[in-house]
Amino acid sequence: MKKRRTFTPEQKTKIVLEVLKEAQTLTEIAAKYEIQPNQLTRWKSEFIKNANRAFSVDADETEQLKQAHEAQIDELHRQIGQLTVERNWLKKKLNNSASRQSRQSMVDKKHKKLTITRQCQLLGLNRSTLYYQPHEPDRSEEYRVKWLIDEIYTRDSSLGYRRMTHILHRDHGININKKRTHRYMREMNIYGICPGPNLSKRGRLKYVHPYLLRGLTIDRPNQVWSVDITCCRMPKGHMYLAAIIDWHSKYIVGYELSNTMDKSLVLNLVKRTITAHGKPEIINSDQGSQFTCEDYINLLKENNIKVSMDGKGQALDNICIERFWRSLKWEKLYLEEYSTPKQLRNIIQEYIAYYNIYRPHQTLEYRTPGEVYYRTLAEKTA
Repeated sequence: MKKRRTFTPEQKTKIVLEVLKEAQTLTEIAAKYEIQPNQLTRWKSEFIKNANRAFSVDADETEQLKQAHEAQIDELHRQIGQLTVERNWLKKKLNNSASRQSRQSMVDKKHKKLTITRQCQLLGLNRSTLYYQPHEPDRSEEYRVKWLIDEIYTRDSSLGYRRMTHILHRDHGININKKRTHRYMREMNIYGICPGPNLSKRGRLKYVHPYLLRGLTIDRPNQVWSVDITCCRMPKGHMYLAAIIDWHSKYIVGYELSNTMDKSLVLNLVKRTITAHGKPEIINSDQGSQFTCEDYINLLKENNIKVSMDGKGQALDNICIERFWRSLKWEKLYLEEYSTPKQLRNIIQEYIAYYNIYRPHQTLEYRTPGEVYYRTLAEKTA
């Protein structure tokens, strides 16, 4: 049975800082350290949640830590010279506290008195692990299938995983079963618009709110905003783009790109957009886990914003933002070549500026979203 890997707090901190830099996708970082992407997402959330503790250690606690450290040093000095140190301390302590990689780095192959075999025994290592080169699995086929799923779904968002599997078989000759298609679509956070069983988790039902836009006359900016998340394909993995659109003018009032799809992506976006453009009367979203959580609901209520959510499986309830995703991908992302998150971020920034200021919109009588948004606001304040 393979021994479970452990990571020290220092190693976890180093990995989480790489995630926060967003220089690589979550999938690439996970492959680099042989960790599940979900584990990295949990580490990131825990790191952000406990970040303020780094500045809250008082003098008494510091003194206690110092005394404990000095007592530990005294105990180690007392054991120096004893024959039990070699087997009882090194083998036990290192085996339980240090990761395999850190213990492997301690082996000195040029040591004149300790053989490699003996060093491995002391460090609790199998000598063969020193020569093992981990092999990263070839996921190019998985990435290619996910690219195709993204294109097909952007063209027709009514497709569920069964019909998606059939289209992949029929049009692209890909031998894939329904379970894998379902897993890929779930990892990409895309679902067919037809309602199905168990779409809401029981623990989140108390955070689900009704759809408030049916029959509502929307005739001014900052009356209704829509927020949503989509995945943007990368050569290895995905990045996640969250955006907020003003329903009346179709103006993108805010967006944020991240390599993880957790609630912090949405919370940061909403806070930053409210600061830049003020508070809307209503924010509409789907029933995803990022929106059916206590932090998101409390944020909107604290700002006196009404919460609206699509019905189960009713993606067309949020059609405004869904149409923007289709325009972004077919008019820009699918036509561009990019390999890093920085390049993707620049492309998205360029397109949103074009979409808001220059691109005429048919439903706005061929005016631009920026023209409608700012002109209507000016008329309202005049």
